[in-house]
Amino acid sequence: MEDSLKRAGDSRHVMASVRHRIEQGGERLWRLEDFRDHSFTAAAQALSRLKREGALERLSKGVYYRSRSTPFGKSRPSPAAIQQLASARKRIFPAGIAAANLLGFSTQAAGRNELATTALSLPRKLVGDDTIIHTRRPESWNSLSDEEAALLDFLRNGGQTSELSPEETMRRTLSLMSKPGRLERLLKAAPSEPPRVRAILGAICEQLGGKRTALDALRASLNPFSRFDFGLLSGLAHASRWQAEGKRP
Repeated sequence: MEDSLKRAGDSRHVMASVRHRIEQGGERLWRLEDFRDHSFTAAAQALSRLKREGALERLSKGVYYRSRSTPFGKSRPSPAAIQQLASARKRIFPAGIAAANLLGFSTQAAGRNELATTALSLPRKLVGDDTIIHTRRPESWNSLSDEEAALLDFLRNGGQTSELSPEETMRRTLSLMSKPGRLERLLKAAPSEPPRVRAILGAICEQLGGKRTALDALRASLNPFSRFDFGLLSGLAHASRWQAEGKRP
């Protein structure tokens, strides 16, 4: 009996503590991890109760949002904040127009956000219902920077998201690939990329004077009878040697 009373008292204490902290915090995102000074179970129960009472909105497992009233209804969490939270839980990379913007190929504002991830899925409430999500990107992307992963996404699209001319697109691609150590890191990721990306990387590597061993490995990974659409990168100096569509060596 005494133990039951003690547990009930502890539960009330945690509930009061969590409620006070959330009410004082105003509009913001809350995670279960924000209450590590309490037991996991007690904090989870308190958050769940506040959700049932309407004080919090559950966005995903262990993630809640405290809204505020506005003339247009309840506020919504900042897209930047929830995407930052999502990326802290699972690695997220820019894709499509977002990747082109990051790399300096475009200043266009995309109508819909576009992301890539190595995960099997992303919580829709965190990244947005209208976000285009490309899942199951290779695990090798996790060892790359956002810019390097964006480059692979750009090559997957044949550079078609670039607003620059084909000549300027090729020059900028070569410049980005020339950063110290970058080409080597992308070549390590190449085996898990689609054939078109491997072919374009081969043409870039050869133009930048890459090592013969790397070139031979890439060439051996390609079906010699296949042809690949290089898109805006079809003017690369060695595109024909790397089976660019419509070009013969």
